[in-house]
Amino acid sequence: MMRDILLGEFLGCAFLILFGGGVVANNLLTKSKGNNVGWLAISAGWGFAVMGGVFVAKSAGSIQADLNPAVTLAKFLLGGIYSVSEIFPIMFAQITGCFLGAILVWLTYLPHWKETEDPSLKLAVFSTGPAIRHSPSNLMAEVIGTTILVFGIGAIFGKATNNGEISPAMGPYLVGLLVWAIGLSLGGATGYAINPARDLGPRIAHALLPIAGKGKSDWKYSWIPVLGPVMGGVLGAFLCKMFL
Repeated sequence: MMRDILLGEFLGCAFLILFGGGVVANNLLTKSKGNNVGWLAISAGWGFAVMGGVFVAKSAGSIQADLNPAVTLAKFLLGGIYSVSEIFPIMFAQITGCFLGAILVWLTYLPHWKETEDPSLKLAVFSTGPAIRHSPSNLMAEVIGTTILVFGIGAIFGKATNNGEISPAMGPYLVGLLVWAIGLSLGGATGYAINPARDLGPRIAHALLPIAGKGKSDWKYSWIPVLGPVMGGVLGAFLCKMFL
């Protein structure tokens, strides 16, 4: 039922951000136990967050467990899964789930926001930002990362891999490893949103929450981690149709 799909995507995305945003908070916020633990932990944490989020989404009723509007769009373009009337409610559920996850991260690290002086570190817990601000390159990095994500998921579950019969219990682990690999290899340019909901929902939360000493939410950059993954989803769907 559509209600189950929406609930699954909502809860799965909340789980995704609670663990993904949580590992960033643990790394960046002052006096946290994992302060300055490094990029390896962050990229691993996001991979585990995706893995866990997929399990939660599936258990709650979303068999597809996209957790990502770019993935939902790609599946729609490939045909046979979603209708036009379904994809937008699913995307809304994903964004609101990410919003909730960001609130939970804020609550988990509540005393640490005041202790952290740099507003940019606080924003980084919620949303991505480029290492070097150059819009064309930043957009390209998000397109490439999301294309690889969609094409990689297509390869994992495609006919050439075990005749397309990946165990339901194994799939989330493989997708989590894929996200971990993308973070390690491609994430350094922009922080690899590769998911419009992952960036937009928490950015809205950052703008609305009474975070101690926060700065601006950098809406000037915010279109890149939304449009880039959408473009990557379309390109990834095209590559899946061509080669898988």
